[in-house]
This record gives sequence, C-alpha cells and structure tokens, in this order.
Amino acid sequence: MRILIVEDDCSLARGMEASMAAAGFVLDCVSSGEEAIEIASSEPYNLIILDLGLPDMDGLDVLSTLRRKEIQIPILILTARQAINDRIEGLDRGADDYLSKPFHPLELQSRARALIRRGLGTPDPVLRVGPLSLDRSTRTVALDQSVVELRRREMAVLETLMGRPGKVVTRECLNAEVFNFSDAVAPNALDVYVGRLRRKLTPNGPTIRTIRGLGYMLEGN
Repeated sequence: MRILIVEDDCSLARGMEASMAAAGFVLDCVSSGEEAIEIASSEPYNLIILDLGLPDMDGLDVLSTLRRKEIQIPILILTARQAINDRIEGLDRGADDYLSKPFHPLELQSRARALIRRGLGTPDPVLRVGPLSLDRSTRTVALDQSVVELRRREMAVLETLMGRPGKVVTRECLNAEVFNFSDAVAPNALDVYVGRLRRKLTPNGPTIRTIRGLGYMLEGN
C-alpha cells in the first residue's frame, strides 16, 4: 500500500518513513503543501498523512484544496495543535482521522491500515482467496494454514492482487503500489517478484495469470 507523507520536520519524516516502510508500506515524502497538491493529483496513493504546520501554506488549506479537486484519497492529519476547534475543522473539511503529536509509531501504523482498508471498501483486515489468506494487520500470509514467508515487495504485489481477485491489475497499477519515486526499477523487476510469488504459491495456492499487454490476474482455486 502506497502512502504520501507531507511533513516538513525532516527528523520526524525520516522516522515515520523508516517505521512505516518496516511495516510494509511504500512511501513518498514531500515537505510542502504545493508539492503535496501536485503529486497527490497525479499519483494513486492509498493514504495521505498530512501535517498541519507546513512552511508554505496551512495544512487545512491543503486538505480543502485536495477535496475541491475531488481527490478522495483517505487523509490522516497530524497536528501539534491542542485546540479542539482545529481538530474539528480538519474533520469537517474532509479529513478521515487525526493524530496528535507526539504519537507512537505503532498507533500511526494501525490507523493507517484501518483508513486504507476503509478506503478500499475492505474493512476486514484479512484478505482471502481460496486457501490463501493475508492478514494486513500482522503482515502474515498463510496457505492451507501454513505460513508463507514473503519479502516486502512480494507482499505488496500479493496484497494488491488479493484486493482485486478475478480482475486484471495493470502493470502500471502494480508498479505504483510496489515502488516509490526513489526506487531504481529495472524493466523486468515486477516480473521477478511475480515469478517468486508463483513459486511460493505452487502447487495449492491461487494462480497468478499473465494477461498479455495488460498485467496480471489472481484466480482462486
């Protein structure tokens, strides 16, 4: 799942990026409201984590601009402001949740997962396709009740495919979910991760079909 972090405190941004990446998220970070509006208008994020105290514009104005542009990505606002009116205004302008600074990284991860599930219309933390299950809270995969060990990007590919079983997921969509802007991506990188997944799901797991010229489809057994 891909997240945009909008935070001008470099130390805090690096800490969030490290902890969220360790939890399996793909992340991009920007430090200004203008950057956030530009990138969120063109990239398919699953969540935006938005600080209210930005250097170029108020985070609430960023929030309002995104909603006026009909960008419906779930938004979690971060705030050091203690006034209840600021938090209420953020929710009224279209935020989905807020978290007060300082916060624990595990709480941020939990709220992020919940908002992403809600945004995808899949509130159950466990995805299931045939005998295969993926628990998005614990980041564990099981096939016929046996744990399947996956690396981070393999997990990202599988989670995206399991969220759309029986439907074609384009290469562009998968690349956007698996890689961020700073990743040096080889032309066949996605095929490598899909190939690894196929081997780990054989012989009893769902089939990952290649749809030539389009992408991939996960089919349950």
